[in-house]
Amino acid sequence: MSLKNFLISKVFLKNLGFVVTIMVGLVMILLIWLNFYTRHGQARAVPDFYGLTMEQTAKLARKSKLRYQVIDSVYTSLVPRGCVAEQSPKPGFKVKKWRNIVLTINAYKPEMVAMPNLVDLPIRQAIALISSTGLEMGELRYRPDLSIDVVIEQHYNGKNISGGDSLQKGSMIDLLLGKGLSNQRTSVPDLIGMALEPARNKILTSSLNLGTYIYDNSIISGADSSNAFVYKQNPEYREDVSLQLGSAIYLWLTVDSAKLKESTNPGMDPDSIPGSDQPEEISN
Repeated sequence: MSLKNFLISKVFLKNLGFVVTIMVGLVMILLIWLNFYTRHGQARAVPDFYGLTMEQTAKLARKSKLRYQVIDSVYTSLVPRGCVAEQSPKPGFKVKKWRNIVLTINAYKPEMVAMPNLVDLPIRQAIALISSTGLEMGELRYRPDLSIDVVIEQHYNGKNISGGDSLQKGSMIDLLLGKGLSNQRTSVPDLIGMALEPARNKILTSSLNLGTYIYDNSIISGADSSNAFVYKQNPEYREDVSLQLGSAIYLWLTVDSAKLKESTNPGMDPDSIPGSDQPEEISN
């Protein structure tokens, strides 16, 4: 039989049909398996676990058809002990069903750190050392002294504390600083558009205190508060405006970028804000 006759014979065409049918079937089975394995079209937004207890986290994970894994613990004053302090992926990130969400919880027992000796250090160096030690910067107070913006005393809960004493990580440290022998003043920093922590650090390094800060109604979740930025400050920034050392600056924060374009209200006297106090000045 010639090759031409063989290729058009019923036997060859029948076997060729079987081979094509089998190949098509295998491709369809592979596509169905891949669709099932990758859960095509089943991506869902990661919920916000921030601040939840482990029991609440387990319920929310089951409801969202996700798994979670606690991989670390930190100490922070932002959430209660034993609650979620960090998560990855972040809320709103799209993931497949039953994927693992990695969590970090707030430690049940706070970490202890040694209080550094800040006396005789300039304010910028003192603030940097407080932060690197794991403590938090509290209020700045001033009294007349030969030095200007140099630490005279360091306080915890209103009492003088010595270098080397043990404190809970995250404790607030207040500093007593010299303001010179004249009525020293400092410029008002421009804080518009800054996140809370950078704004707070800029206020402190300007020898001022952070007064009340207020979130607007655009702040709903923990992630919103982390992403919030300053859209109004009091006193307002102007090149010709200055304040006495230790004065307070008040902030308003939002996640609504449109508010940056809105005109702010004229600056109010801080004494007009209910519940606000001027920084204490200590005399010799």
